[in-house]
Amino acid sequence: MTCDILAIHHILGDPALQFALRLALASLFAVAAFHKARDLRGFAATLANYRTLPKRLVPAVAPLLVAIEAGLAVALCATPGSRLAPIAAVVLLGAYSGAIALNLVRGRRDIDCGCLGPRHRQPLSEWLLVRNAVTIAAAATLLVAAGTRPLHWLDAVSSVTSLAALALLWSAANQLMETWPRVRFVAAPRVDEPVS
Repeated sequence: MTCDILAIHHILGDPALQFALRLALASLFAVAAFHKARDLRGFAATLANYRTLPKRLVPAVAPLLVAIEAGLAVALCATPGSRLAPIAAVVLLGAYSGAIALNLVRGRRDIDCGCLGPRHRQPLSEWLLVRNAVTIAAAATLLVAAGTRPLHWLDAVSSVTSLAALALLWSAANQLMETWPRVRFVAAPRVDEPVS
């Protein structure tokens, strides 16, 4: 059991994995901040629609969230040994998940999640909670102390390749979440039924 825990710690603490995760999370927060900043009024309207904050606070909180996301993007890359940025990412993503869960419980699925700003409308769903849970787990992985082995050029190549693969996977998951509510399943005719 102790050997298994040490092996998991060794894998999670691998500098190449940590570097790739930092790049991926930094990219995610940078893209999210960019899209929200492009239409700050629209993002503020989306934030107000969650009904988790008093209306008078929304105009101040919307740009603050954009600044926090942009700051996290920088901090995740600029401070590789620090645990502050991963903790802040976990807290922020946890807060977003809490707001989504609260509105799902209220039955308010038709509102936009606001994840990538108001131009990329995506209704609330349980899949957003799953996606956020995976992202929180990735950020929490950065709390494991990184190993001391030096990074090589192959690590950089694999990290950038991993980032590209994760970006494609993220985009595909978002596309699936956007289109899934509109998908209608049509039952196939039974073998003994004539096809008209």
